[in-house]
This record gives sequence, C-alpha cells and structure tokens, in this order.
Amino acid sequence: MKLSAVASDTDTIGPLPSTIGEDKAAALDSIRRAQSGDVDAFELLYREHSGRIYALCLRLKSGDTSDATELMQDVFVRAWRRLSTFRGECAFASWLHRLAVNTMLENARTDNRRNARVLPMDDTSRLAGAVRSSGVELKMDMENAIATLPKGARLAFVLHDVEGYQHQEIAEQLGVSVGTVKAQLHRARRLLRERLER
Repeated sequence: MKLSAVASDTDTIGPLPSTIGEDKAAALDSIRRAQSGDVDAFELLYREHSGRIYALCLRLKSGDTSDATELMQDVFVRAWRRLSTFRGECAFASWLHRLAVNTMLENARTDNRRNARVLPMDDTSRLAGAVRSSGVELKMDMENAIATLPKGARLAFVLHDVEGYQHQEIAEQLGVSVGTVKAQLHRARRLLRERLER
C-alpha cells in the first residue's frame, strides 16, 4: 500500500491523517497560514478561540473583566509570537489553554499587586440573600465567592476543580509543594462552602 507524500509546509504541524474532518483540516490550514505570517488566518484562530480563553482568564482573574481582558490580550500576543513553536502534538485549543495558564502564572509572579478582593464580613449588604430563586443567581454567587478567595486558594481551586489540572502540575507551575496545593485547595473549598451557605 502506497501512501501519498505530505507537502513540505506541513512539517511544522505534522501530516494530515486521511480521516481528518473538514473543520479540523480548515483549522490546521489556518494554523499553517498563520505560522507563515498570515494575519487574516491568525484572526480566524482568534475568533474561534477567544471566547474560551476569555472565560478562562476571567476565572483566573477573580472575575475582574478589565484584568481578564488584559490577560487575554497578553495570551494572544504571545500566541502570535510563539506560533512557530506549535508542532501539532496536541490540539491547538489545548496549546492555547496552556499558554494562557502559563501567561497568567508568569504575570502573577512579577505582579506586586494583590488581585484578590476580600469582602469584609461587617458589610453584609453585598452578600447574596439566603433565598436563591434560580440557578443563574447560584452561579453568580459561586463566581463572586471564587473571586473573594485569597490568591493561592483561588489559583489552586480554579486550576484543579475548574480546569482539571492535577496536584503535581499545579505545584510545578506555581513553584510550591504538592502539599501546599492540597492545603490551598482544601482551604478554598472550605471558604466556598462557608460563603455559599450564608
């Protein structure tokens, strides 16, 4: 059985299997064109992935839309600059997701400002009422509760429980021990439970 040769411009992202879907082939074509400097192709990639990356950035930045927008811009600037490093060994969305997490972690290490906001317990006017009439309000309560977590606990919670990273991966990225990650995760869950039960 003879296999057809793969064009040389696919060397950066590997050969295309014959079973690949049209959507995936179009995405790979956009990636290839963007790698060769085609801004319009990169814009297509941006439009396809920006919503998911923004949602991730919003969670990582405590729901602060301004910080999340800034982080998302940093992610896509880095994606453009590092696009040549994408080899196609994983899905482009996975590569971009990892780039977003790494960008946030790099920014957090160099950022001297504290991003976490703590709501003083004496100001109960901003706390959600005990009666929740819909799932939307509960979701908003959860987002607000996550935003009030201390930075270490919030990062551990979002990376582990929301994004699905393992303890070891989080520890490596944050430069802390696995035990610290587990302790921060436990702390985050306890604080969330307390805040959501009110």
